[in-house]
Formats: sequence, C-alpha cells, structure tokens
Amino acid sequence: MTEKVVSFEQAVSWIEDHSTVLVCGIENIMLPDRTLKALEDRFLTTGHPCGLTEVHTTIHGMGEGVGLERFAHPDMVKRVIGSGFSFLKTSNMTKMLRENQVEAYVVPMGTLFEILHQTGAGEDRTFTRTGIGTFVDCDVEGGRMNEISSEPICEKITIKGKDYLCYQNPRIDVAIIRGTTVDEDGNLTVEQEPVNGGVLSAAMAAKASGGKVIVQASRLARRGSLHPRSVLVPGIMVDYIVIDPEQSVSGGAGVNPSLTGEIKIPVSEIPELNLDCKKVIARRAAMEIGKEDRVINLGVGIPANIPMVQVEEKGQIESIFFPEHGSIGGVPAERKIFGVNRNPSAILDSSFVFPYYRGGGLDITFLGFGEIDQQGNVNVSKFNHIVPGCGGFIDITHRTKKMVFCGTFSAVGAEFQIGNGKLTIVKEGKQPKIVKQVEQITLNGPMAYKNGQELLYITERCVLRYGEEGLELLEAAPGIDIDKDICKRIPFAIKADRVKQMPEEIFQ
Repeated sequence: MTEKVVSFEQAVSWIEDHSTVLVCGIENIMLPDRTLKALEDRFLTTGHPCGLTEVHTTIHGMGEGVGLERFAHPDMVKRVIGSGFSFLKTSNMTKMLRENQVEAYVVPMGTLFEILHQTGAGEDRTFTRTGIGTFVDCDVEGGRMNEISSEPICEKITIKGKDYLCYQNPRIDVAIIRGTTVDEDGNLTVEQEPVNGGVLSAAMAAKASGGKVIVQASRLARRGSLHPRSVLVPGIMVDYIVIDPEQSVSGGAGVNPSLTGEIKIPVSEIPELNLDCKKVIARRAAMEIGKEDRVINLGVGIPANIPMVQVEEKGQIESIFFPEHGSIGGVPAERKIFGVNRNPSAILDSSFVFPYYRGGGLDITFLGFGEIDQQGNVNVSKFNHIVPGCGGFIDITHRTKKMVFCGTFSAVGAEFQIGNGKLTIVKEGKQPKIVKQVEQITLNGPMAYKNGQELLYITERCVLRYGEEGLELLEAAPGIDIDKDICKRIPFAIKADRVKQMPEEIFQ
C-alpha cells in the first residue's frame, strides 16, 4: 500500500473547521456515500469539522440519511451552495433551510460547472448571461433560498451594453469524488458509472485552490496496470484513496451494464407505460416533435416517458435524447435513476453538456413544472414545501427555441378515468399548479417570449401557449367542460376563443 490509500476515517480526519467541501454525485448515482458517512460520524462524535461550506453541482443522495442529508446537522454546515437541495418533503436539509439554520444558495448546474472550470484555471470570477431575469439574478433573489442568506451570491455587471451575472469563484478545500477503479497512484476510471459527473473538473478546482482530493472507488488496481485511455482523473490530482468493495452500483447491478454501454438491451425489455394521466401528457407532448427536431432534452418526471411513447406507437426511437448529465441516445431510464439513458450511443462529461446547450445545440426540450402563472413564468425550484432547486433547468431554457412544459393541471390527490377517447375527472387535486404568481421564477416567461422562444404547456386536460396576449387555451381534452374544469380553475383570465379538441387517440 502507498501513502494515498487510507481508511475512511483517516481520509476525513484532516478536514478542518470552516472548510469548503465539494461533493460529486447525481442523486444516488456516483454517490461517495461511505466517505460522507465517515465525515458525518466524525462530526457526531467530536463536533468537528464544523462551520463547513458544502458545494455540489447536482443534488447528491436521494433518500433518508444519505448524500447531502449527512451534512444536515446544526453547526456542521454553515452554508450550502448547489443547483438544488431535495425533492423529498422528509429532507432534514430542507427543514434546516426553511428554519434558517443554514445559509442556502442555488446556482444553475451549468453555471456551477463553469465556476469549477474557471476555478481550476486559477480565475477569480465567472461571468454568465444564464439566469438573468430568474430567481438566481441578483436583481431578483440572487439565488437566496431563505432569510438567513442575506447577501446575493452574485452581482450584475454590464459589459458593452450586455448584462452578466458575475460569481466570485470559491476556494475548494476538499473535493470528494467517486469512480470504479483506482490504482495505487490515484489514477481513476469510471467504467461502471453511467455518467462522468464532472469529477475531473472537481479535482482540478480543488488542486488549483491548494485543496485536497479524496477518491472513493470499489476496487484498487496495481500501479501502472490501468490503460491510460481509461483514466478520467489522473493520479497527480488525487491525494487520498478509499476503497469500498460494497460500493453501490449506479442504477443497480441488473440495469447498470445497459447504462454504461457495456451491453445494449432489447427495447422490448423495457416495461410499457400504463394508461394514466402521465402517459396522456407524454403522448400529447410527443406530437410536438417535428421532423427537424433531432436533438432533444428531457426533464425529470413525465417528459422521460416520451421515448417509450415513440417505441410503443412507432416501434422505434426516432429522436436523439440528450439529458443534461451526458448520456446521448437510447432510452432515458426511470425516475429513480433519472439523468442516464439505457443503450446510450455516447457519454459526454457532464461539465461539457451545458456549453453545448448554451450554444444552441438543442432543437427542443420537454420539462416539468411545479407552477405556471399568468406571465407564463414557470417555477420548478421552490413550491409546496420542497426545495428541489433548478438543477440544469435554467441552463436548458437559456437558449432552446422550443420549450414544452409537461405536468398535471393540479396536484395532491387528483384522480381520473381515462379511456374510450376521453378524460373524466373523478377528483380534483388539492394543489393548484396554475397560479396568479409563482412562488419563484425559474423561467421568465416574458423574457423568453421576447427572445423568440416558443412556450407550450401541456396537461392532461388542456394545452396552453404563452403569447402576446398572455396565456392562451389551445386545446381541451374530450369529456372536459372547458369553463368548469379549466377556465374557472385558473385564477386569471385567459384567451379561449379558438379551442380545439385534444386528439382522442391519446386517451385510448
């Protein structure tokens, strides 16, 4: 063994109070959770390290007591900066955030990756136009997610007549990253991971800051035995190695090979969708894909069903689906491992996805929504007592010409009967999703419309569009009373003088 290979306890023992800790992971994918547990155990036993600043590009850990939840202790963490926090109402970190026990800031995922690139290059600041007019704009909320977060995390600077958000690049004291195989020198490979997770950018940011890099892997290889083309993070950037032979397999052992490209499974092996309101929305959304719309981004939730709609109804996948974590082609996987594709044709590093998006590489995107308001604004970042943040949403919507937002008309307890070409509302949801004013602006509707972007909103009972006169009702489901089930449930007037019927076949 060399000096780099240490126990989990040793790896976290040198992390000092008030350090800035950067953690990789995409929910439960590439999650270095055993290292995080060692860090949590040290704090619970000794009270140190305390006053940490935790930074993450993507929510890491999805479940009770894992990932980001391991930092959810009073005094352990002073500030949390990330693209989101949790989709779960049971999250202790969200509880701390809402009770003002921790400063919490949201920065778009693509911007965070750019910040890591700039930090790794030794630059002091990062400039971007992404997020102007949304809640991360310092003239709006500055990414602040609670009252204790008193100062905006960015400032606005005008350069040659154009506004930019300017971020002070952080000093990264420690980066905790994960892979599959690491050799005795610290060279790291990710052959059993379905994405790269930006771990190279994380390591470079830490080294440029004078910080340390901890690598967690499932197996240790002899020095010099790894093929150089397989190495993602070179050993010169790694300080400590910890080995977890029981490290969880991203996606699960049965699914993982089809996510990493090791094998391609028959599409027939993927379960068909049940006929419910989510499938209805996905079917109607899929009709928006034109012949020229080849490269498509899909958001979490309902949009991820669109490829299976193509398979079921056309016998093949006609489009190239490209989620923000880097898988290109194939079929997006289920919600619990969102962001990866089965049978991908390529896997791009997460940190390079967003420059492609911002450069106009997407033809169309399908995204979810938490709330929509009369200005066409969309909120996915803070609603109904959860704080999922924006993830890559703001980066995706920055330049994509056509955006289709998919979601149910209401939430919490809604029940429907679907069949025979029509929709029947059995029970209305308790939580309205079309509101007078969104709680937080994740997409600025008027600004997007002014930029020439097309905004469409699809629910199980109607299709809406944002235009010059505000929200307009384009289509209503067969079996729906337009006035009673749509217009009177929207707390503002909408244009509804040329309403067509949604296609009957999507309700069969």
